[in-house]
This record gives sequence, C-alpha cells and structure tokens, in this order.
Amino acid sequence: MLTATRAAAAAAALVAITATAGCGVTRGDDSRDIAMWIPNSPGGGYDQTGRAAVSVLEQNDVTGGDFEVTNILGAGGSVALTRLMGASGDEHTMMTMGLGVVGSAYSFALPYKVTDATPIAQLIEDQEGLLVPADSPYQTIDDFVEAWKADPSGIAVGGGSSPGGPDHLFPMQLAEAVDIEPSDVRYVAYDGGGPLTSALLGNKIEVGFSGLGEFEGQIEAGKLRVLAVSGEERLTGESVKDAPTLTESGIDLVFTNWRGVLAPPGISDERRDELIAYVEEMHESPQWQQALEDNGWIDAFTTGDDFGQFLEDQDARVASTLKEVGLL
Repeated sequence: MLTATRAAAAAAALVAITATAGCGVTRGDDSRDIAMWIPNSPGGGYDQTGRAAVSVLEQNDVTGGDFEVTNILGAGGSVALTRLMGASGDEHTMMTMGLGVVGSAYSFALPYKVTDATPIAQLIEDQEGLLVPADSPYQTIDDFVEAWKADPSGIAVGGGSSPGGPDHLFPMQLAEAVDIEPSDVRYVAYDGGGPLTSALLGNKIEVGFSGLGEFEGQIEAGKLRVLAVSGEERLTGESVKDAPTLTESGIDLVFTNWRGVLAPPGISDERRDELIAYVEEMHESPQWQQALEDNGWIDAFTTGDDFGQFLEDQDARVASTLKEVGLL
C-alpha cells in the first residue's frame, strides 16, 4: 500500500514523465546510431555500468554507428522506465537498469513493470556494504547487529534507493537473517550516493546500505568505514579489503545487486537478436573484462529469454519483500 507521500511523489513523477516522453532523438530506420539511457545521475551505479559498456562498444566499433548517452533522472528510475515504455517500437534505444528499477516500478505505482520491456542482457552483479561514519560507536558488524536487535525501530538506517531497490532489500533481508522483523526496520530512502553520504556524515542515520563504488573517496579519506560486505568473498580494493563478509561474521546471508540492459517493447525479434549480438561481442572483448576487474564487478552475463526469466524471478522477489514489510 502506498503512503500519501509516496502516492504524491508518484503523481509528480508521472507529470515529469509526460513532459519528457517525447524528448528523444529521432533516427532514420536505417540508422546504426544507438541511444543509451541511464536511469540515474552521472557517477551512479547505472551510469558507471552504462558508460563502461558504451565505451567498449565504441572502441571496438561493434555497431558501426555512434552512441548518445543520456541520464534520465527521477523517481528511482521510474521516469526513465516510463519513457522507455513510451518509446515502444524504437529499435535504436537501450537502457541500463537493475534491481532498483524493478522496485521503483512498485514504489511509484507504475502501470507496468520491467518485464514489459524487451530483455537484452544481464551484465554484472555487485556487492553491497554497510557504511558508518568514522566516529560511529559501531566498530564491527557484531556491534551494530547487537544494538539493532535491541532496538530495531530506534536505529535509523538508510540507502540510496527507493523501497524495493537494492539498498532497501538488503537491510530487510539482513534483518530477517538476524531475527529482526523487517517491518520494525526504520529505513530512510535517499536519492543516490551523494545524499546518502550527507545523511551519514550529518548523523541523520546511523548506518548506510549501498554499493561501495560511489563512496570510494570518502572511505579512502577516512570519513566513512565499512563494517561488512554482502558478497561471497571480500572485496579486493585497498580501502575495503579488510571489511569481512557477512558469512565470515556468522550471518547466513549473501546479497548482490545486479545491472543489465533493456530495449523498448515492440521491437522486432530480428532487432532484439541484433542488439543481443552487439552486447555479446562487447562481453567477449578484453576491454570489458578489464572493466569488470577495474570496478570489482562480478561477471553475470545472461541474454535474451534467459534474462527475461531472471527478470520475472526478480520481480516476484521484490513484490514478495514489499508485501512482507507492508508496502504493497
């Protein structure tokens, strides 16, 4: 069930969507140029992934045309998703997306889901981390969990995504893993890593849940600390290599975010297969393999119908979690 505030936000988002839906680039049917839409601000996770993919596609002249990268901000990716759905039949557009966009479709009460678009490929998985200010009393993940279990609704935690996004799902699943009712969790949503950083440093929340790529500078500068990471193995970056996994800390949870690429609905099967072939060629290139290593991304490449089934599963997962915490 949407709160009044979120319902108002949804209405505002749809107004913005209506205003921007016709602002794309017009291309001839024989054009090999492609627009890559990115549903968050420059420097965010979708942006990093989308621009890395475009860079490799361009370096290898995979499509024989030019790319135009456009950041479409608003409503946790819902503005971009709605614009993509409004571009039905446009065979020269793709959009990066991930778990956060799956959730935002529910959070902002959109009349469609990511499964209504054309699945192209899942590209990567990415770990999340638990972030605290340098002067936080929580020195370890055990310190935080002990305090959280004692007063789950009294400790404000936050993330850079709307309810249903990865930064929201992660603390909800962690709460379940340590025997806290998810409905008791006091979660505050922020619009990306920048506002989340400000909230942590301004002591508006006690712990942040997010992917760590956007916080590298603050971690290296010693302003933020990482209590734990959510993947199967520790991260290898110099500033985060000492952060344990949750499983190392005795918590039975592995959680990863993921990112992929959609095309608008209504494109031909022939064009869908062509777009998939472009991304497959990109994935096999040494430049993409280097991008995976440089960014600490987990290779999770899946295409076409297999990616479509994955999206169905993820949509069901998000809907189930939102129902459990009373948001649907």
